[in-house]
Amino acid sequence: MGFVKIRKEIRVTGLVQGVGFRPYVYRLATDRNLEGNISNTVSGVTIEVQGPLELVEEFVSRLPQEAPALARITSVAVREIPCKPDGQFEILPSLVGARADTLISTDVAVCADCLRELFDPADRRYLYPFINCTNCGPRFSIVRGIPYDRALTSMAVFAMCEECRAEYEDPRNRRFHAQPNACWKCGPHMELWDALGRALGVHDPIRAAAERLWSGQIVAIKGLGGFHLSVDATNAAAVERLRERKRRFEKPLAVMVPSLDAAGRFCHVDEQGRMALSNWQRPIVLLPKTGDGTIADSVAPHQTDLGIFLPYTPMHHLLFAAGKFSALVMTSGNLSEEPIAIENREAVERLGGIGDAFLVHNREILRRCDDSVVRSTARRLRQIRRSRGYVPAPVPLREKVPAILAVGGELKNTVCLMRGNEAFLSQHIGDLENAAAFDFFCEAVEHLSRILEVKPAIIAHDLHPEYLSTRWALAQEGVKLVGVQHHHAHIAACMAENHLDGRVIGLALDGTGYGTDGQIWGGEALLADYGEFGRAGQFAYLALPGGAAAIREPWRMAVSYLREAYGDDCLDLNIPFTRKIARRKAEFVCRMIAQRINSPLTSSCGRLFDAVAALIGIRHEVSYEGQAAIELEMVARNSNDTGAYPFELSRQDGPWQIGARPLIEAVVDDLKRGVSVETIGRRFHNGLEETLARLACRLGEESELTRVCLSGGTFQNALLLDGLTGNLQQGGFEVFTHSQVPANDGGLSLGQAAIAARFARAESK
Repeated sequence: MGFVKIRKEIRVTGLVQGVGFRPYVYRLATDRNLEGNISNTVSGVTIEVQGPLELVEEFVSRLPQEAPALARITSVAVREIPCKPDGQFEILPSLVGARADTLISTDVAVCADCLRELFDPADRRYLYPFINCTNCGPRFSIVRGIPYDRALTSMAVFAMCEECRAEYEDPRNRRFHAQPNACWKCGPHMELWDALGRALGVHDPIRAAAERLWSGQIVAIKGLGGFHLSVDATNAAAVERLRERKRRFEKPLAVMVPSLDAAGRFCHVDEQGRMALSNWQRPIVLLPKTGDGTIADSVAPHQTDLGIFLPYTPMHHLLFAAGKFSALVMTSGNLSEEPIAIENREAVERLGGIGDAFLVHNREILRRCDDSVVRSTARRLRQIRRSRGYVPAPVPLREKVPAILAVGGELKNTVCLMRGNEAFLSQHIGDLENAAAFDFFCEAVEHLSRILEVKPAIIAHDLHPEYLSTRWALAQEGVKLVGVQHHHAHIAACMAENHLDGRVIGLALDGTGYGTDGQIWGGEALLADYGEFGRAGQFAYLALPGGAAAIREPWRMAVSYLREAYGDDCLDLNIPFTRKIARRKAEFVCRMIAQRINSPLTSSCGRLFDAVAALIGIRHEVSYEGQAAIELEMVARNSNDTGAYPFELSRQDGPWQIGARPLIEAVVDDLKRGVSVETIGRRFHNGLEETLARLACRLGEESELTRVCLSGGTFQNALLLDGLTGNLQQGGFEVFTHSQVPANDGGLSLGQAAIAARFARAESK
């Protein structure tokens, strides 16, 4: 009995290179005795499949349903073509030469199959620290361009041995076309160097590094996206020495633990936390501490949470196996505010004054990529820092947009390139406050543009004229520039991530943003869409005495709020704050405010958190951005008090004003009565939630809008986000928040790009 024979061409786009997609298709076809071929292209993969009609149709139908776990298919285009005399199904060489539209995989944590082989004495890769397969290993950090083939990665310099080549060419092998495939014979290797960069010639560098960690030394360790600085997290003296040398005096340090069980010893791990810890991105997860005293208190001082993560490279697993550590500090290999080091000699030059030894390897890292940080809040996993494991995976958009580059802000910088209906955010670049960080910014722009093959005609930037990102944008020629107000960009980022269009009520709360009136904004209620915004509400302006000094010294903001509430007699209040503060300094600040000397106005919600934290004795000075607000949240979480401090909500001409005088008076009264800082902190949060919800209700009544977007770094405060979301939902609002990109300035570039896209569409009409 005869059968109808047909041939179909299938073009698949998305994340289909470097994730085992071609061997999957090969098996799907050969299991059905189908003929044809598959090849990588710059747009994804192209498949031609030929055979009986029923089997070809089954192949097409099952193709997207059973794709590898790491694959992400964005489109499948099928058409019938004439039959050819193939005789078998083949995997063809990659096609090059056209514009690149495919996606590059993120770096992927070592898989369970490779881990089993890693610790199997009978396996030829036993204890090999670079073991990988198509389901795991380096991707983004080693790629030069696309198609994703070995020749375009930093593995090109390592010629595969016969055994690795046989695996690489066998479509039924787990390592078929695994571009970083290697073994002891032909792949990268590790060495242990001393602090001057001299090879120590040890037989087992990883075990020797573990011995140094056990002895209390600091070891700089080259990983997947850069160097870590590591010490035994249970050795308080070693942790303190690391802090002193790195000049990171109080900011929490990340801790790597060997297993989920170990994580459960140190932190309360719920189901969402368990999934975040064990997924293939392996981010740092912020989780509540259990109170186990094994990890040194100096790892995360004044914190109720610990940033914890699991090993994600074979080398990490070998290090824990060699040293039997319960926890290792693994913090970014840099000095404070500098980019992470990625090259061996660069690391010795930059970190030689910190590390006692260097555990290095000879596989080049092409892309710096810090560890990502996430936190579970309001029943969703939320990005705090989006980097390794998540980049360069795109954020899908609701419609196609022009080629646009957005360059972000100054703090927690990322850049964003839009292509088609996808937005590609760079890895975390950091604070653009020095030449090294700016060089990294330029490198990220160049690399993202190259691998996506996008030459943007439009560049979006922040309005602040002194940001290095803005100055870079203004220096570019032959492009259209779009300046975007900081808080408008925050709300647009939330809208873009949630595929919203039309107007929304936007609550944008953070520390600093350049306002359209030249003042420092940071506590804003906007009525906004992508095209425009109106400032419908704000925290009442208050003096920022000393400018940037008031950010470093929150006591200055406490004085500013006290003076606004009590006038010139504010320093005579009989409360702990006024008894402990240096009187002459406080009087000087009061004179600065009265005479308007170096005291710009601010509506910042972040500065209000600073003021309350200082007023109740939590933090008078900070050593890192947001420290006072973070520690205020920590103490507030220790109270279940249902009281709420009052705020003033009023309007005459212009936007609604949120005044803090009633709040400050209530805090002072509670301080006089000896109310605990935990209770005061909780009442502050409760009052802020209720006031913001009241403001949203007023704006909803006036505008008939029912959608509220919450964005800005203040919304990384889980207590505030949970409470305000509930209040708004009870008021009948639909609430939209961030999960794919950070609420802080790390998501700013997405909003800038979305606004510039609307600008471009309007101009084209």
